[in-house]
Amino acid sequence: MQGTIIRRGKASWRLKFDAGPRDPVTGKRKMLFITVRGKREDAEKELRRRLTAIDKGMYVDPSALTVAQHLDTWLDETCPRTVAPKALERYRGLVRNQVVPHLGHVKLQKLRPADVDAWLNTLGKSGLSVRSIRHAHAVLRTALAHAAAIELLDRNVASIIKPPKLERKEVEILTADEIADSLTKLEGHSLYPIVALAIGTGARRGEIAALKWSDVNLDGATLRVERSLEQTAAGLRVKAPKTAAGRRTISLPAFVVTALREHRRKVLELHLACGLGKLPADAPVFGNPVEGGWSNPYSISDRWRDAVKSRKLPKVTFHALRHSHASALIAAGLDVVAVSRRLGHASPALTLSVYSHLFVNTDQKAAAAIDAALKSRDG
Repeated sequence: MQGTIIRRGKASWRLKFDAGPRDPVTGKRKMLFITVRGKREDAEKELRRRLTAIDKGMYVDPSALTVAQHLDTWLDETCPRTVAPKALERYRGLVRNQVVPHLGHVKLQKLRPADVDAWLNTLGKSGLSVRSIRHAHAVLRTALAHAAAIELLDRNVASIIKPPKLERKEVEILTADEIADSLTKLEGHSLYPIVALAIGTGARRGEIAALKWSDVNLDGATLRVERSLEQTAAGLRVKAPKTAAGRRTISLPAFVVTALREHRRKVLELHLACGLGKLPADAPVFGNPVEGGWSNPYSISDRWRDAVKSRKLPKVTFHALRHSHASALIAAGLDVVAVSRRLGHASPALTLSVYSHLFVNTDQKAAAAIDAALKSRDG
């Protein structure tokens, strides 16, 4: 396998090389011509790269396809098979706002690591958050990985240049006193059973919104998480948990059982008052009891923010209630596996990545326990 380099201008070189075996019909060899700008060393490097790719069977024919064109096709044809609708919406927004304005005009096969590096620097100077920059980079990296898989590219340049590191902040949590005070201040509020459920089970907002009465066993003090609810551009969507661990049975604390019994009583009274008969087993726990149907998960966060102001609750997000539940479990000495299962995490490693700082106290307790055991033996 060989090629030649011919000067075309002061800083322009023409590469001519054999692109592989002869055509089985015509018997002619396929010769390719590529123009490289820069020094002769740059041309020699590019020729070696292309000849090596051909030798390894990884060579990709030149194409005028731009980054924007590839992203459009990837979003329209590939992502719907592999990505959830809500995630696809986020992908489209990141591509439209953060990728295409800067890299969309570049020919896909001309995209270089330096282009990706410059793009990340531009996003950083624009004031975009590190988290959003990382998300945009992840979308581009995934799209280019697909291009390489279908042999539009011979390498994924976005995987070479790493995005800025995200400084992990400790999660928001309520103390035991704040939890008790918040529940007291919410007594009589329509949000009370939802907050009690979030604090008492650690269930996610979408999981709470998707609960049916058939999922709740008040006599057995358990509930079964089988689905989640999310808002998409097309409307509300019921989806399965992200992983098998997301489907789980959670035991209910007594105060949550009491809250749900009272909530069910009120819903049933309203149902009967409207002449709707008995409450169907598959009715949403927190849906509209008269009109039926699910409640938007976003409305839970909206109602929580309103309650924070009107009832003078701690200024944390609704998701902080899930974190507070995890914190209480860890403080009680539960091991990471038990905490992970209750939260529906894919693995204990994920639990540790989020709550590792909280396990410090439990580790200190473990050391103290071992020390006490040794003293007991010596005594």
